[in-house]
Amino acid sequence: MVMKRGTIRCLIGTSRFSRNYSQPSVNVIESVPKFPPNSTIFSLIQPTGKIHLGNYLGAIRNWKDLSESRSPGTKYIFGIADLHAITVPQNPGKLKENRYEAIASLLSAGIDPDACILYHQSSVPEHTELNWILTCITSMGSLNRMTQWKLKSQQIETSSIFDEKVLGKTKAGLLCYPVLQAADILIFKSTHVPVGDDQSQHLELCRNIASTFNHTFKTNYFALPSTLLTPAKKVLSLRNPTKKMSKSDADQNSCIYVTESPDVIAKKIKKATTDSIQGKIYYDPENRPGVSNLINIISGLSRKSVTDTVEDLLWIKDHKQLKDHVTEFIVEEFSNKRHLYNELMTDFSYLDLICKTGTTKAREITQINIQDIKKLVGLD
Repeated sequence: MVMKRGTIRCLIGTSRFSRNYSQPSVNVIESVPKFPPNSTIFSLIQPTGKIHLGNYLGAIRNWKDLSESRSPGTKYIFGIADLHAITVPQNPGKLKENRYEAIASLLSAGIDPDACILYHQSSVPEHTELNWILTCITSMGSLNRMTQWKLKSQQIETSSIFDEKVLGKTKAGLLCYPVLQAADILIFKSTHVPVGDDQSQHLELCRNIASTFNHTFKTNYFALPSTLLTPAKKVLSLRNPTKKMSKSDADQNSCIYVTESPDVIAKKIKKATTDSIQGKIYYDPENRPGVSNLINIISGLSRKSVTDTVEDLLWIKDHKQLKDHVTEFIVEEFSNKRHLYNELMTDFSYLDLICKTGTTKAREITQINIQDIKKLVGLD
């Protein structure tokens, strides 16, 4: 079976990472620069099933853009964070299916396995080896300050693991999630990490952990990785545009998947929440969140600023015209991707081969790095 392999393309800032540990870099991706020699671009996505529009604009297309730039001497490493997935309850059979769907989604979105390393996190044991080493130098206080574990365990923002009731409900894996994330990044000595804004706090902790390691073991082995934030506005729920688009939403009309047919996409956009304001379409996230969300979708897909997008939409007179226009954009963007995804999901052996090849390439890097790290720690 012959598969069409696309290429990749993402958005990222021009500033270079620095070894000055007191000034870590956070950049918004606005163009694809040439990276400094020996840079490593790294990011993972959880295997939560088919990717939706928010995943695509917030992460996947960015990976495509980055690896497509092919800066000389730069490594591009992307994968499936299946170890992170089990920090919350998972059905084993569904998790296995989701892992295949995630790889097929990346390939169909244009991620080229010849331009990057593509693999499953769980297939590279050096992730967990480094995770333990880093866990041993990470304070409970720093983990307690993270917000993601509170959200995922349905705690309030002011919750603390030092509260006995909270502690009893919180799994250690979920609490230590950011340390594994740091290990993921640092095992490849990554220099740039494209993530969504909701992961910025974890990236800051990663830099702190790297700095602590260097200080503890009197080395400069780890450089502090730069955070690369996508410029695309967060894609919100079509039915409740006060929260972000999510696969877990009980109302599946709120979410558009890359694999959906034009008819399904059209029906979902038709049902999208707007408002009762008639006449001119304009951007106002506070007072017109539904309309503004649709404008953001067009802005993201067209790679134009919101201001330019609104200028392009001056001809639109009502909500129906806006929804029809949004539908056209989404259908055009996802048409070929949907067909390729369906084709890939009929050939698991091909998907296995892609991941096996990626794992081999990944371990050529991680096995060397973990030995270096063990020597620094005294475990050689």
